[in-house]
Amino acid sequence: MKQPIIFCDFDGTITETDNIISLMKKFAPSEWLEVKDQILSQDISIQEGVGRLFGLLSSNLKEDLIGFLKETVMIREGFSKFVQYTRDEEIPLYIVSGGIDFFVYPLLEGLIEREYIYCNGSNFSLETIQILWPNECDENCSNGCGCCKPSIMNKLAGPDEHIIVIGDSITDFQAAKMAHTVFARDFLIEKMDELEKPYHSFETFYDVIETLKQKKSEVDV
Repeated sequence: MKQPIIFCDFDGTITETDNIISLMKKFAPSEWLEVKDQILSQDISIQEGVGRLFGLLSSNLKEDLIGFLKETVMIREGFSKFVQYTRDEEIPLYIVSGGIDFFVYPLLEGLIEREYIYCNGSNFSLETIQILWPNECDENCSNGCGCCKPSIMNKLAGPDEHIIVIGDSITDFQAAKMAHTVFARDFLIEKMDELEKPYHSFETFYDVIETLKQKKSEVDV
């Protein structure tokens, strides 16, 4: 197998739940539900949808939002061991997240260095929260991804690398199309089935480690 490189989602993948959805359920007015449905049905782009969702929240809520997630978020079982496995095997691991910097960075503190994290930004200086897009789609993508995982992968992965994508939702769909190996759960499984593209399902990162070990042993034989 070519040299592996891993691109792993954050919300609902590294964490047990989708943090944006958790924040909306707790803090947003009921209008957020319609926006969420429009994102999932692909009636609006992820970028437009996420911007509209956070536009429903007052900037004064910043500390409440961070505090709520720090108290409630659960990191998926086996993730720290998975990070150590990638280091031991010298496999590059990048976190590519449609989440927002104000909660992604604190929740990954001590696990992943910031230079390996790609996510959306935020501005709390206005009346409502403004989302910033430092990783927008390049000229090869017109999906309005917000944090464009295919564009990031094009920049970081070389032609001789075996691309591994780990994800759970619509935000991982375009990235999964480019991958050589996909680990999927939840909504991404439905999309992969629609594409009739092979994938490995997983519940914990121990599952991911075991599959990677198996693939490596098959190559080494």
